Amino acid sequence: MTAGAGGVRLRDARPEELAAVRALTLRAYAEYAGVMEPSAWTGLEEAVRRTVDSGGAERIVAEHEGKIVGSVMLFPPSTATYGGSVEAPPWPELRMLAVSPDARGMGVGRLLVDECVRRARASGATELGLHTSRSMETAIGMYRRMGFVRAPEHDFHPEGAERVEGYRLRLDP
Repeated sequence: MTAGAGGVRLRDARPEELAAVRALTLRAYAEYAGVMEPSAWTGLEEAVRRTVDSGGAERIVAEHEGKIVGSVMLFPPSTATYGGSVEAPPWPELRMLAVSPDARGMGVGRLLVDECVRRARASGATELGLHTSRSMETAIGMYRRMGFVRAPEHDFHPEGAERVEGYRLRLDP
């Protein structure tokens, strides 16, 4: 367990918490239903459900006052996390970063990304990747402030959805 700012603690999710993590992630992403085109939102909602329920990743949660207020998944290098829509990257990739709407502004998202960076470095990775879309402006701003840069060669565009944009962070040893 890692302690963060404001009494937020990070830890690995327990198997029995999968339903709570899924519900939190869907609640956190629900704001995009009113921002995205309906077909894009439908595709994102399906991707959230499918990915959160998948295995093969480290599932990290943020806990505050005994309640899960955020989560993220960290996939190992060379994992086809997008069902063949994009080539499996040679670096770890963070996905499904979610912060409960009532915990926003507490630095939970930053803590979760910092933990992914820490774990990626500890595994010997030299880069960390992620994908996002233009509707996720707040997240994109945070990623850029943290040093992530666009990697358009890793973009893809699922049918009926927004372009999914690749980002990478070079990890110093």
